[in-house]
Amino acid sequence: MNNRRFARTAGWLALPCLAAAGLLAWYVTREPATAFEQEQAGASFEPALVSRGEYVARLSDCVACHSLAGKAPFAGGLEMATPLGAIHATNITPDKNTGIGTYSLADFDRAVRHGVAPGGRRLYPAMPYPSYVKLSDDDIKALYAFFMQGIQPANQPNIPSDIPWPLNMRWPIALWNGVFAPTATYAAKPDQDALWNRGAYIVQGPGHCGSCHTPRGLAFNEKALDESGKPFLAGALLDGWYAPSLRQDPNTGLGRWTEPQIVQFLKTGRNAHAVVYGSMTEAFNNSTQFMQDDDLAAIARYFKSLPGDPQRDGTPWQYQAVSTNQDVPGARTYATRCASCHGLDGKGQPEWMPPLAGATSALAKESASAINITLNGSQRVVAAGVPDAYRMPAFREQLSDQEIAEVLSYVRGTWGNNGGAVEAKAVGKLRGHTDPASSSPIILHMR
Repeated sequence: MNNRRFARTAGWLALPCLAAAGLLAWYVTREPATAFEQEQAGASFEPALVSRGEYVARLSDCVACHSLAGKAPFAGGLEMATPLGAIHATNITPDKNTGIGTYSLADFDRAVRHGVAPGGRRLYPAMPYPSYVKLSDDDIKALYAFFMQGIQPANQPNIPSDIPWPLNMRWPIALWNGVFAPTATYAAKPDQDALWNRGAYIVQGPGHCGSCHTPRGLAFNEKALDESGKPFLAGALLDGWYAPSLRQDPNTGLGRWTEPQIVQFLKTGRNAHAVVYGSMTEAFNNSTQFMQDDDLAAIARYFKSLPGDPQRDGTPWQYQAVSTNQDVPGARTYATRCASCHGLDGKGQPEWMPPLAGATSALAKESASAINITLNGSQRVVAAGVPDAYRMPAFREQLSDQEIAEVLSYVRGTWGNNGGAVEAKAVGKLRGHTDPASSSPIILHMR
């Protein structure tokens, strides 16, 4: 009797378990809906649409991940470190064997906006589809036209990821998407004007600015995906760099920048406050400088609408003149190694040598950017096809961890800067995990 009762109970329990398993299997293998189901691969597109797609590719900075110096454009291969292991960007040229040449527009849409490749294979969210999902149908179609007809196919096989089993199983990504990835395109806010909405669309969608500038949660999700969330674009540590706040924080953000200064920075790579460096150099070299002036103005308008956090940022920075005291740790190193470019007064030589007085890297509590650029120097900035003649040199061979810690502590505690001291062990950690910046940047001339 007990055995029969147990069997009956087990049978009843098995039914909901099987139903739940079936529902889970359907959920993780289903293909997202797309507006382009009837579109076929290999369709012919008007030159104007291909040209529009090239511009959308610039907005989206597809080059940053899918191209390597000396390799065919968009042929993939870039290694990206993740907490689980290394993954490599894929070939997105129209090659039919190793690229996306067999993709229909529907396939392309699912991959770009939903992170699902043909056959239901889930893409790692290193591909910023949580942002790209906001792209309009028109921009997706233009982008597809460009990748099918605007670039040359390259037969370059993709490199498998180095993530070990079982962490490399991709079906759990569907569950991650269900919790953290939006599913709708950008919807204009009726209470905002056209310029603001255009800026919001670019920043949240193709520009995917939050991928670097928004802090992430324990599941490696961006803590906010638009202006409704306070952490959105509030600054984040990523790959040995601190991407600063793009909100109106007066010390660690854009609070002291005017809209024209934001436009100038994105268009020329420099302004009175800063020069692009770190990961932003790649974004400038291949993306922001190619944006239309109206779009840059829209981005600036949107950034200026995002309030800062006075509780986090503290009292707005003000310059404080100091007399040079060679007995202060780091002061002598600064005078001999840094002052010729950045000035004994820390004011630099705008707009060529950036000021360190009031610099975000000297005011942010995170010191990674200051350490990284001191160790490894800056990449070459190429504006309007002209390489920058002034680069931050790498000091990893000239200065010890302790010397770098002292000079950065001096910079971060002088002229009103209050970022805090830097420890030698923090320098040593980044020294072991970073490499000198290349003087040969990836500059893609698409056509």
